[in-house]
Amino acid sequence: MKHSLHSLPFSNSFASLPDAFYARVQPTSLDEPARLIHFNNAAAELLDLDPAVANDTAFADIFSGRPLLPAADPIAMLYAGHQFGHYVHQLGDGRAIMLGETTNSRGEKWEIQLKGCGQTPYSRDGDGRAVLRSTIREYLCSEAMHGLGIPTTRALCITGSTDEVYREQIETAAILTRLAPSHVRFGSFEVFFYRNQHDELRTLADYVIRHHYPELLDAPQPYIALLQTVADRTAALMAQWQAVGFAHGVMNTDNMSILGLTLDYGPFGFMEYWDPGFICNHSDHHGLYAFDRQPQRGLFNLSCLAQSLLPLIDVDAAKATLDGFQATYTRNYEQRMAEKLGFAQSDEIVVALTNELLAQMAESHTDYTNLFRALGDIEHETQTLADLFIDRERFRRWQGDYRQHLQRHTQTDTAWMVRMKRSNPKYILRNYLAQVAIEKASQQDYSEIDRLLKLLQSPFDEHPQLAVYANPAPEWAKHIQVSCSS
Repeated sequence: MKHSLHSLPFSNSFASLPDAFYARVQPTSLDEPARLIHFNNAAAELLDLDPAVANDTAFADIFSGRPLLPAADPIAMLYAGHQFGHYVHQLGDGRAIMLGETTNSRGEKWEIQLKGCGQTPYSRDGDGRAVLRSTIREYLCSEAMHGLGIPTTRALCITGSTDEVYREQIETAAILTRLAPSHVRFGSFEVFFYRNQHDELRTLADYVIRHHYPELLDAPQPYIALLQTVADRTAALMAQWQAVGFAHGVMNTDNMSILGLTLDYGPFGFMEYWDPGFICNHSDHHGLYAFDRQPQRGLFNLSCLAQSLLPLIDVDAAKATLDGFQATYTRNYEQRMAEKLGFAQSDEIVVALTNELLAQMAESHTDYTNLFRALGDIEHETQTLADLFIDRERFRRWQGDYRQHLQRHTQTDTAWMVRMKRSNPKYILRNYLAQVAIEKASQQDYSEIDRLLKLLQSPFDEHPQLAVYANPAPEWAKHIQVSCSS
């Protein structure tokens, strides 16, 4: 059954928790009449929402906070967090308001949140607004990550107006409607640990287990089981980020999902030319969140979560859980890299082949996405990928060893080619593609958002008419800088 906006089943289980967990606050609508900039049909399906609702003249008003959805119970969630390694005692939703949640016909719960809808008690002198530029980037990237098979929040739509917002310059305001099964973060636990509010800590842990990990209810030690599950999901997420070449940019604990989702897209960047030390955030002056540091930062963030749970769990059990993170991450990462090279399973030789290839790519600044895609294309047997490398002979030796090991472990060319096409996207959200969409949107031309969204929803397909979107960044775009305000 497809729902209209007025028949959407709506509740807010998080708002049923005590007031200590949130602030009740009404969205502040945009001053100028809001307009619908883009609507995501795929996200509407998650809510069993009839896509025809986007044609309703009231749709843009509702998803810019005026008026509210029927039965909405809007709240801004409280949390704290370690930001760039330093604890900040209170953060919270400073520009996001959760309207409530709906459950679809498959039993999946989705929270609906407006991001950029005005000030809350947690805004910390901010204006509570989002700009069109950053909203487009998150809208496109969350869908790109989903297309890549990486756990992520989703986005239903963008609404906007001509309201002015000041960042580094004057920009126009926009609101993103974000969807997630839960917006609870590591920092949601930290705030109660550091305040010595252990009853609230237990209440939150019980809520998360009951609503999102019900299989843990009967575990001998449910809070340790919760930490273990979150650690495993985080390790798997880090492996997926690293394998696809995604840099988050701001891996603060308040940006880490308790469900292992990619959360809060700010100064993200997909790797273009392979550089393990890639820093996508112009504000990250010391490279704390550089690409090659992401797994270690994931572990650090988990240690902050584990510390927050200590009133509920045994410290030795917590340490044992964290001690297993590296092995879980490595196993996930090596398996994903093996599949990128066409192997069903990783082994010592595959690991060595992977490391040698990445070393050569770093030396030659080879395009990460395009090189792996080309390795799985049988047509390149008659061409030379060696021309992409400084030391051609070294690459040819690697290629010979690679082909030899591949032949020993695969039965047909079709098997490894299919595996590689399934593991190596042709299209990623390169910064320049997002920038083109942003610049066109600033002129009220939203066609590029539409084109990119559809392309990124199926990034492993060829899309021959859009093959130009797989090209590396042109010269003008090689120095695009993205900061926390993005």
